[in-house]
Amino acid sequence: MNSPWSGPGLWSGAATVAPLIALFVLTCGPLPARAQQFPAGAGWRDVSVTEYQQHLAALDALVAACQKQHSSLSAAQTTFPACDPAQVGPDDRVQWPSAAAPQSREVRYDWLRSVLARAAKKSGATQPGILGAIPGASSKPASVDQLLSAALERLQNDMKQAVRPGEANSGYAAERKSLNAILAQRAYQDVTQVSARERFLEWFDNQLDKFLTGLWRFGARAPWIVWALRVLLLVGIGTALVWLLLRIERRAVVRLIPDVAPAPGAPSARKWQLWLRDAQEMAAKGLWREAIHFLYWASIARLESRRLWPADRARTPREYLALLAGADPRKPGLTALTRSFERTWYGGREATASDFHAALDLVRGLGVAAE
Repeated sequence: MNSPWSGPGLWSGAATVAPLIALFVLTCGPLPARAQQFPAGAGWRDVSVTEYQQHLAALDALVAACQKQHSSLSAAQTTFPACDPAQVGPDDRVQWPSAAAPQSREVRYDWLRSVLARAAKKSGATQPGILGAIPGASSKPASVDQLLSAALERLQNDMKQAVRPGEANSGYAAERKSLNAILAQRAYQDVTQVSARERFLEWFDNQLDKFLTGLWRFGARAPWIVWALRVLLLVGIGTALVWLLLRIERRAVVRLIPDVAPAPGAPSARKWQLWLRDAQEMAAKGLWREAIHFLYWASIARLESRRLWPADRARTPREYLALLAGADPRKPGLTALTRSFERTWYGGREATASDFHAALDLVRGLGVAAE
């Protein structure tokens, strides 16, 4: 019997970003209708091979009774109780014997329920098949009698396979050898098995499809949630835009400073590289106080050359420090450098090599580095 093993069904394509798609599904209305389903059974039941054979015999008798009732069709008869699909019963989960270990095999009867559902009504005697919808196809619609005969043949074949399951597997070794010989040919050298990545993507698509379907059903049962999510979506977008604008305004401080040459006495009138070279020369001579002095003005010249403030030779170190915004990441470094410079240059404190190296680390953070 061509019964499917347990496992995932056909998978559909999923979208790229799960949270946004889920929100879009809820807010944009119902999904397209799914294909019409066959009459559902009464669930599953675990059976042995013997019980499975008994079920097949009962189904064979059921189809035979339905076929007999159809053969005695009268003009006034519109329904056929013997063809009730509910008599099929639940699907079977057969504990199939195996040489290694018992295996569970799922056997579905949706196909039989569909045939009996058509046979239960007089109007279902003839219906166009799939090939009948194709232009130029020569196949004719199958009648109910033909479908019932095919169902009997299928059930009888299933019964033969269930009587001696060992015989059904006896030729597997030879078939496997034949298939291996075919796959070893040159035409199949580039054929590879499904990779772990592809299996993961298929599983992810299946889970995403189930999630979106459940989310849509939940939204259909509670329409007010759709409106609430729409409001939340608009509020979230508005909040994100306001936050983004505030961040841009804080980080990009626009100063309308004319592009003019600095005054002769301004720090930036002399390149900051020259201030740094003087500091290195003083450090080489052991004049740490003068070296820190030149480092400070190298930093001021560097920042001023970036047009953070207009060039002015009359500013004090504290005034330069006040020109930087409080949120500017360079503010802590310039503050520490200003204090070191004031202690050694204006306070008369003796400077050491460690003071110079600490100041050198601070000016590197302000963009002053040897090239």
